[in-house]
Amino acid sequence: MTKTDKKEPIAVAVTDEKKKGTDKPVPEELSEEDKALKEGLELAVTRLREDDTSLHKQALDHLINEIKSSTSSMTSVPKPLKFLRSHYGTLKSVYESWPLMHSLKRLMADVLSVLGMTMAEPGSRECLRFKLQGTQVNVSSWGHEYVRSLAGEISEEYNSRMIEAPADDDVDVDDLMTLVDDIVPFQMKHNAEAEAVDLLVEVRQLNKLVETPVVDERNYERVCLYLIRSAQFIADPDDLETLFDTAYAIYKAQKKYTDALRVAIKIDSNEKIAELFSAELGATSVQRSQMALILARAHSAFALEDDDKLNELIGNANLAELHQAVIRDLDLGTPRTPEEVYKTAAVETRGLGSRIAANTAVDSARANLASTFVNAFVNAAHCSDKLMISGTAEDTQWLFKNKGHGMLSCAASLGMLMMWNVEEGLNQIDKFFHDGDDFVKSGACLGVGIISSGVRNESDAALALLTDYLDDSAVNVSTGVRTASAMGLGLAYAGAQREEVKELLEGIIGNTDVNILESSMAALSLALVFTGTCNDDIGSVILQRLMESSDADLTNTASRFMCLGLGLLYLGKGERVEAVLEAVRTIEHARGRYAEVTLETCAYAGTGNVLKVQSMLRRCTDHLTENAEHQAVAVLGIALTNIGEEIGSEMTLRTFEHLLHYGELPVRRAVPLALALLYLSHPDYSVVDQLSRLSHDADADIAQCAILGLGLVAGGTNNARVTGLLRQLAEFYAKEANHLFIVRIAQGLVAMGKGLLSISPFHSDRFLLDGPGVGGILAVLHACLDLKNTILDKLHYVLYFLTPAMHPRYLALIDEAGKLVKTSVRVGQAVETVGQAGRPKTITGFQTHTTPVLLGFKDRAELAGGEYTSASSVMEGVVIAEKIEVPEGTETK
Repeated sequence: MTKTDKKEPIAVAVTDEKKKGTDKPVPEELSEEDKALKEGLELAVTRLREDDTSLHKQALDHLINEIKSSTSSMTSVPKPLKFLRSHYGTLKSVYESWPLMHSLKRLMADVLSVLGMTMAEPGSRECLRFKLQGTQVNVSSWGHEYVRSLAGEISEEYNSRMIEAPADDDVDVDDLMTLVDDIVPFQMKHNAEAEAVDLLVEVRQLNKLVETPVVDERNYERVCLYLIRSAQFIADPDDLETLFDTAYAIYKAQKKYTDALRVAIKIDSNEKIAELFSAELGATSVQRSQMALILARAHSAFALEDDDKLNELIGNANLAELHQAVIRDLDLGTPRTPEEVYKTAAVETRGLGSRIAANTAVDSARANLASTFVNAFVNAAHCSDKLMISGTAEDTQWLFKNKGHGMLSCAASLGMLMMWNVEEGLNQIDKFFHDGDDFVKSGACLGVGIISSGVRNESDAALALLTDYLDDSAVNVSTGVRTASAMGLGLAYAGAQREEVKELLEGIIGNTDVNILESSMAALSLALVFTGTCNDDIGSVILQRLMESSDADLTNTASRFMCLGLGLLYLGKGERVEAVLEAVRTIEHARGRYAEVTLETCAYAGTGNVLKVQSMLRRCTDHLTENAEHQAVAVLGIALTNIGEEIGSEMTLRTFEHLLHYGELPVRRAVPLALALLYLSHPDYSVVDQLSRLSHDADADIAQCAILGLGLVAGGTNNARVTGLLRQLAEFYAKEANHLFIVRIAQGLVAMGKGLLSISPFHSDRFLLDGPGVGGILAVLHACLDLKNTILDKLHYVLYFLTPAMHPRYLALIDEAGKLVKTSVRVGQAVETVGQAGRPKTITGFQTHTTPVLLGFKDRAELAGGEYTSASSVMEGVVIAEKIEVPEGTETK
């Protein structure tokens, strides 16, 4: 071939003599071995067609041996199947012609079943049909690919029979179950657990995983992980319950009680939780203590009747002490001032400080209020600061540098500084109860609730102190004090389901003579206490109040919190909200639509329900410029439905791009808040970039929501990029008092707890959603839908609803006595291992640290040294570590 031929390969192909004048493919040339194989198979087919039955057995044995002994790869069909393709019809005719009494007819059906895997018409299910007419045993002898193909056809056949059968009749599927019983043990034995679970899910026989010995200590982790990850793709509530019950039973059988507990919390089953703590089950004291710590993180209302020690752990009684130990260990005891967070000194060196300083002097009350919140957030749970509790005369006057409602927030900030430390906190805040100013007293009531948030104490201090301001005997108590007391009870008992709180607050909600703000805050607080319980009594009271309220009350921005309270009662409960939804639709006022959408979005929170997302999107397409607040809630609902789901979150980001381009102003204003809800305490680069662009939007509301969104997205992470962006925004909006106030709040959120706290509502390796935490965040986001009349007006104390969502973001190992344990752990990016065979690595790009260690949103930790074992399979939060006893005379690796 010449040089020019190489440049024009097409011309060479056209002139190729083998292809000239014919379109027929060139027949494949067979090797001598293949020719012999083909001739042998064709001879066997010929013998089977003959009438002499004595020849049939030898011919059929030859076919079976050749098919079974052939090897196949992922890219090629076994040669016997390839050579028999043209004879498939012939073999079927031979099979049909044999009488039923023919001794080899069932074996012949088995051979046709294998051939049908590659030769049958799509949808005919001949592979299964012939197998059912064959031996129905020893399916695995034909190989993995055959088993996989047969399992698929069994699923199709099962569903087909179920659909075609009359509604009341029992469907006969025993023949299919015989095959399933043969296939599942084979798949479980050969690292195909995912395929076995898929088959059992399709034929609704997941109980076989528990009733038969196919799951053991070798494969239970992969089986349960696959079951749990499959849950988000199952829509039917009954099937979902069966799936989680199966995972629970497997974990329990394998004595992995902490994992079983997480499943029990997921399905909200107090019976299963009680079973795990029962003496009959025989969990060790360490396992029981670890389960108590998991319940504490989940804001569980569960309590044991006869074990005060475990009840203390469930009630987070030791959290303050442990948190202080971690602060000391990480050398973070020195309080930070708001100025250190703002970095005003760095700004002034560039000559830009004068603008901010000048503005601060003009609006000092607003600046002091911002500093109050920043101080509260940055020193949260540290029990020390330089404004409120350092003890100097100058610092004790900080309270009076605020005015009106600012004094309320300032007094309440002491509660956040002393968070979880009930005894010491009450001593600090007691002086405010004796103050003559109602705003200060209100702040004290709210502060007591913040101190007690998530902590159960024998003294029940919050209930004892705040009842005096709320019961019927209370006289001369101002609306502000009653409102703050109701909020305090809500924060103190979030998730606790206390009947005493219900009795106190129901009367306030149902009384139409009570101020709408007081009623709404009482409704929201009571909903935090009973989040996700579907409590019909409370739901009826809130619904009745909404129906009886005047138009003026419903128009008041505070009524949105009552709607949210109704929604939180049904958080994550799906279809159980339908009856209440129908009742809400009878409210003619625009707030009725707001309540309807809020209810719907809360009910499907975290479910990833695509149909609900589409329903919310349809609401957003209406081009409304007035009475469109329900559309803003729908935008939040899109994020709330997909929260925690990776693929759903990515799709939602794309959807929000469209809403920003084509939506009306009310819709666009909610997008930054929805983005923040999707990525709480998870400063993803693309989301931060999007919010940064929106923070310079021409519309003030969009810009302010985006700025606050930056604070929520980077909440407690000390993210350097977001910190820098917020400093730039502080310079940019130096002359805009409202914008600057929001920037300051966002700066405080980013530095929350000096980087030790998070507001992400997920825990247990992002498996469980913390209901009260979500409720608190939603309260702030709903307030942000009308920033001008809430946070930028007199309702700035709504920001304290973030308290139930705030939790430590570190991994701390403790011993049985509750003391910190220092050991090496590897921390890296979590890797999804579901469906993978063997024991793949669960983290990548890890670094080795000594506990306690901070964990990011997508980080995962595992023990590095051989000194300790952990009582929990999920290494996050507080984990009990047991020292491994090494026999004398042996060396540790």
